[in-house]
Amino acid sequence: MPGEILTYEVAYNWGVIWVDAGFAVFKANLGDYQGRKVYHFSGVGRTHDRYDWIFKVRDFYESYADTITLRPYKFFRDSREGSEHIIEDCRFSYKSGKAYSSIKKGKKTQIDSAAINPCTIDVMTAIYYARCIDFSKYKPNDTIPIELFLENKNYPVYIRYLGKQEKEIQGWGKFKCIKFRPLLIEGTIFKGGEDMVVWVSDDQNRIPLFVETPILVGKIKVRITAMKGLRYPLTSLIGEK
Repeated sequence: MPGEILTYEVAYNWGVIWVDAGFAVFKANLGDYQGRKVYHFSGVGRTHDRYDWIFKVRDFYESYADTITLRPYKFFRDSREGSEHIIEDCRFSYKSGKAYSSIKKGKKTQIDSAAINPCTIDVMTAIYYARCIDFSKYKPNDTIPIELFLENKNYPVYIRYLGKQEKEIQGWGKFKCIKFRPLLIEGTIFKGGEDMVVWVSDDQNRIPLFVETPILVGKIKVRITAMKGLRYPLTSLIGEK
């Protein structure tokens, strides 16, 4: 996982056509947080300049998490979506059972704390946590609970395992995949509920390869375009172009 870089193109359904309207890049590295060796996860998502007029996005997320438990120590995001701008800085203390947040929306800043449990994680770490799940323990339609913390609130959500499926990915070929639906928290882009479908590689890497979901206005499809620094061989690719 350390040194891994995954790049995605985000296609938006505009009327009867699909346009590549944005991109996202996720990086995983080893780092240091207050003298601890940690994973440093970061993600950038944005619309291409020529499509900013539809719905401008400039997002940056990062998390510092324990290399054994994946419990986060710190979560930060600077999110600009449409007219909304949120800067969130959260520190997790599992010893005290609390998370301490500073949330700035526009010109207002709120500083607060909330109780957390030993399984609480942030939304950035959750992406990597989901990749560590041993899906062989589950049957289709089983749910795997996750406790998310965002904007000083706990959200008991889950991943619904849908089974295995072969999936053709543009520019790559056919992959053996694990398919699931995460329960989403409604925000400025995504609807709440189980409408998002995710396909990850059915190998030790568990790479998110393709995502499709409705959003508040329209639909999007996210496909992987580049991957670097993989820890394991890409054995899930079975029909390379």
